[in-house]
Amino acid sequence: MTSIGITIPQRASLFGVGTVRELLGLAPLAEETGLFDTAWVGDSLTSKARPDALACLGVLAGTTSALRLGAGCMASFAVRDPALFAYQWASLDVVSEGRTLLAVCNGLQKKGGASEEEGRHFGGVPDRERVARLEEYIGLVRRLWTGDPVDFEGRFARYDGIRILPAPVQDPCPIWISANPPAGPHAARVLRRVATRADGLLTSRGAPGYVAALRAGLDAELRAAGRDPGPFPIGVYHSVNIGPDREECLAEARRFFDNYYGEGVFDRDGALAMTAVGSPEECAEQLRAVRDEGASHISLRLASWRPREQFDLLVEKVLPAFLAD
Repeated sequence: MTSIGITIPQRASLFGVGTVRELLGLAPLAEETGLFDTAWVGDSLTSKARPDALACLGVLAGTTSALRLGAGCMASFAVRDPALFAYQWASLDVVSEGRTLLAVCNGLQKKGGASEEEGRHFGGVPDRERVARLEEYIGLVRRLWTGDPVDFEGRFARYDGIRILPAPVQDPCPIWISANPPAGPHAARVLRRVATRADGLLTSRGAPGYVAALRAGLDAELRAAGRDPGPFPIGVYHSVNIGPDREECLAEARRFFDNYYGEGVFDRDGALAMTAVGSPEECAEQLRAVRDEGASHISLRLASWRPREQFDLLVEKVLPAFLAD
């Protein structure tokens, strides 16, 4: 059965969708419904400005008690100090009593050279190093989370007898990789990284059939790595805008994306692929299409300037229809 999450777009507080407290307040409401398994926040430092992910997740750890709390994706993972981050995330896992779910990504934002500039500000990390740092830091963070002293000399990080306490409650503490690889050889490299280093994949639906193709490629890489594809989770980060006029819903979602990602990043087809729009029945049908492509989890972002109204429609109309089928 496909589970459902809510994505809190705290970046949207910067363009008038609501205050950070109002947006974070959707998570405890989601928990009360019993329909959601996870609550996610986004992350970046300066490449796409927003309130800090770790601070926001700390708030959610105190206002919820059952939802898994995720960062999807932790775009700044490659530019943060890995030992400091391991300490912060372990502390969050302890505070939340073992409810964290980390999804890391390379955080590349080519538009306007945003991630290159971010890397200059935080440790002098060029875009070309981000993937290699991500791979090195995943293994390093896992070692640091054991609570044992760690000697480490890698390409980018070096520590002598460092010990991170407290250790996370979860053992192992899960790390997913978030990626949206294009078709071709690059996709195989990305999916091999997921299959050999991660506990799950978080992606978004770039076009109809995209998740199914990704699932097939990942399954092959998992088998090659000696892992069972069956229980390996694929989460899909999807948006929703609910209303009687499908075109008006799509138009508002596209305005949201222009503010969130930059004007013109997503054309009509791209926005439609990653967004359920229209009446509750239409939205439920579109979410079923995502599920049927192989998504084991769908996390929904309200791409609207009316988040509470949209939330009520989602829980009262859309999800009951989606989950009933």
